[in-house]
Formats: sequence, C-alpha cells, structure tokens
Amino acid sequence: MLTLNLLPSTNVTLSNPNIVNRNPKLRHLCSPTLPFTKPSIQNGHPFRCSANLGSQISHSRLDFSKILKHPSEFSSRNTTQILKAASGTPDGEVIEGSKPKVNMKLALIFGLWYFQNIVFNIYNKKVLNIFPYPWLLASFQLFCGSVWMLVLWSFKLQPCPKINKSFIIALLGPALFHTIGHISACVSFSKVAVSFTHVIKSAEPVFSVVFSSFLGDTYPLTVWLSILPIVFGCSLAAVTEVSFNLGGLSGAMISNVGFVLRNIFSKRSLQNFKEVDGLNLYGWITIISFLYLAPVAVFVEGSQWVAGYHKALGTIGNPNTFYLWVLVSGIFYHLYNQSSYQALDDISPLTFSVSNTMKRVVVIVATVLVFRNPVRPLNALGSAIAIFGTFLYSQATAKNPKKEAVEKD
Repeated sequence: MLTLNLLPSTNVTLSNPNIVNRNPKLRHLCSPTLPFTKPSIQNGHPFRCSANLGSQISHSRLDFSKILKHPSEFSSRNTTQILKAASGTPDGEVIEGSKPKVNMKLALIFGLWYFQNIVFNIYNKKVLNIFPYPWLLASFQLFCGSVWMLVLWSFKLQPCPKINKSFIIALLGPALFHTIGHISACVSFSKVAVSFTHVIKSAEPVFSVVFSSFLGDTYPLTVWLSILPIVFGCSLAAVTEVSFNLGGLSGAMISNVGFVLRNIFSKRSLQNFKEVDGLNLYGWITIISFLYLAPVAVFVEGSQWVAGYHKALGTIGNPNTFYLWVLVSGIFYHLYNQSSYQALDDISPLTFSVSNTMKRVVVIVATVLVFRNPVRPLNALGSAIAIFGTFLYSQATAKNPKKEAVEKD
C-alpha cells in the first residue's frame, strides 16, 4: 500500500521496501535524488521512506509543491500511475482493461445509429406511400426532435446550453439550410425509391468541394479525382433507375446543396460557440428549423391534408397503424441523428465518414429488400461506383488538414 501525505507533512510512506526496487516509477520518485531514512518498524510496517519536499523533489516527474498549492491541477492520470507503480501493475494494464468497454460502447452506438436509420427510412417511406405530403411529415419529424430535446433538458438528462441573442442569430443560417436539406430529401423520398435518393445523396461531397472552392478553400488533386467516380456512378444510377422521377432527382440534389451549405455556414458562424456540444447544437437547429418549416408547410400543403388523411385511413384500414408509422418516423429521425453525434464524439472524422458511407449501403440494401424495388444490373453498378467514390473522398480528405471531412446527414 502506498500512502501519500500531501498535507504539510514531509514524508512519503511505503509499506514494502521491495516496491521501490520492483517499480522504476517509484525509484524515480525516491532515488537517487531523494534521501531515505534508515529502515525502521513503525506501526507494524517494516519500512518507512522519508523525502524532503523542498527543492530536491523538483527533479522528479511530479512536482508535489504544485500539488499542494494547486490541488485541482493534479490529474487523475498521475494518481493512476502512482497506484499502478505501488501495486506492481504493469504499464498499460488499465488502458487495456478499458478497451473492451470502449469497444462495446462504440459497437452499441454504431448498432443504434444503423438500426435507427433503417427504421426511419422504412417507416418514412411507408407513410409517404399512403400519405404523399412530405411537407407535413417533415414538419412533424422536426417537431418530434424539438420535443425530445426539451424533455432531455427539462429532466436534466442532457445539460442545457446557456444561450443568448448572438447564439440564436448565429444559428439562423445553419438552421435555414438544414430545413432546406431535410424537406428536399423528404420530397425526394415521396417520389422515388429510397435507394435511389440515397445514391444521389452520396454525391454530397461533390457539392462540398465545389462550394468550398468558391469560398477560397483549396484541395489536392486526389480529392478532385475522388469525386469523378461519384459523378459517374450517380449518373449511371439515375439513367437506369426504374422509379426515375425528375422531382425526386431534384429533391435529392437540392438536399445535398442544403446540407453542404449548412455545414459551411455552421463552421463560419458558430466557431465562437465551441462550448456548445454537438447534440445541443443539433437540438437548437432542429427547433429553429421546425419554426421555419411549419408555417411554409401549411401554406404549401395545408388545404390537402384533410382529404389526404381520410384517403390514407381508407388505404391502411386501421387508424392506429397510420398513427404509429407517423410517430415512429418522427422519433427515429431524431434518434439516428442523435446517435451519429454520439458516435462522432468517440471516433475520428475519417472513421465517421467511412461509417456514414457504409450506413448508406446498409440502408439501400435494407430498403430494397423491404420494398422489393426492382434493381437493374447497371443501376446496381452505378450505385456501387458512386458509393465507392464517396469512400475514396473520405480517404482523400482525411489527409487534407484544411478540409473538414465530416458531413452529417
């Protein structure tokens, strides 16, 4: 056992003399610069090491004089190192022991992220198949996210950020483009197959590179080359898509523009609010986006909702099933975005970008199986090329320190 007398005492007590010999970290603390008192038996312990906490201790790794003056600067990492040395624990054992827990947490977050995204896309499409009013559905999804965040903040399940007028003003631009990206994607989902929308949305890096270049960012040749297969693959997939619809294609393209501009404006306008974590930032963007979209949705579709509602109930038969589908699409839209922010907290931008690419593959395959959409060989080839190009882009941008490689859906 190691006892550290960090009060105005000048002694460091070791319960076993062999500890110093076995552990190089303690030898560094106690020898050769620190004189030991003669071994003696005190309180049943056979050894006692005394060290003067004067100028001699400054030669060791840990400056105990600073600890006494500023206890808060003494990190738990230093405590762990001393305790490991005293107990004979080999270096790295604590870190290795924590790896399974970290890996399990990441596996859980990734599993939730993928699962929630699949559930959202399936039920979102189910609702739009019988109730083709994407403006109302998109507004409801933002409403669910807003309520979810308010509940988290009210019950202190998530720390509520301190906001002010300047923070709200800085959010207006990103929230506007988030609204455009979300409603455009929802319009695309209502007109074409989910798999086709996701293939077109995989072209988001192309818009990111082009728009950022206009704003002064520079990219190496590898980045420009990586977007070529994206353009080619998306073009091939669009030409061979069975459910091709110009409105669906346009919606997916506008969604790419909206989300890219959201990322660019977020980087520029929110750089002074780094104390707000990603989940809270997304929560406030969701709330403002709902306030943007709801009035416009009433203006665009409001006169058709009642007739569409009765038609949907006549199609599905059971009203509770319809309500459940709408509720699930709203809740899981927010949940999968929340999981993506949690994943980003624990992994590198490159890993997140690659994982986001693989998520599209999983969603495309899942929705094709559920809705049994016909897929032509050339369409599948084009989709694969586009997604592979997105993977190459994530690799290329990871080596470019001037480019933010993460682009969230």
